[in-house]
Amino acid sequence: MLRLTGKKVIALVDEEFEDLELWYPIYRVREEGAEVHLVGLEKGKKYIGKYGVPAEAEYSYEEINASDYEGILVPGGWAPDKLRRYSKVLDIIKDLHAAKKPIGQICHAGWVLISAGILQGVTVTSTPGIRDDMENAGATWKDEAVVVDGHIISARRPPDLPPYGKAFVDALAKL
Repeated sequence: MLRLTGKKVIALVDEEFEDLELWYPIYRVREEGAEVHLVGLEKGKKYIGKYGVPAEAEYSYEEINASDYEGILVPGGWAPDKLRRYSKVLDIIKDLHAAKKPIGQICHAGWVLISAGILQGVTVTSTPGIRDDMENAGATWKDEAVVVDGHIISARRPPDLPPYGKAFVDALAKL
């Protein structure tokens, strides 16, 4: 049996997500047996990544109940700047954080966690471009491929996807 059989994961999507940072982790958790739901502002809308790869939202934020899921993946790119503006997205992040379920964030995705107010005292990484934002939110920032602090798994950029995918899958498997 695969390690994540029976587990469900949210993958957030909005315009200009970083294509690899969305799809690589999705495929990685699916390979381990998890069910992944693409969730956007509009159900059925096809969002386009920075490099033209589409992703169709299977659910809207309003349809999602965080307690039905074991984890969440937040991609980078420019999508996080939009995602952090939706109160329902922030509520989902806060609910999963309160339940100590895995929250995966890569590159600019840290903006969403900042806006959710969950980084105080947490050790993370991100693209160096938002290091100041992360530190100003109370996080300790490290320039490492992947940082795992409890249930928060963070990575810097696409070259870090293999260890990020492994760390996220390992965190889900422990539930």
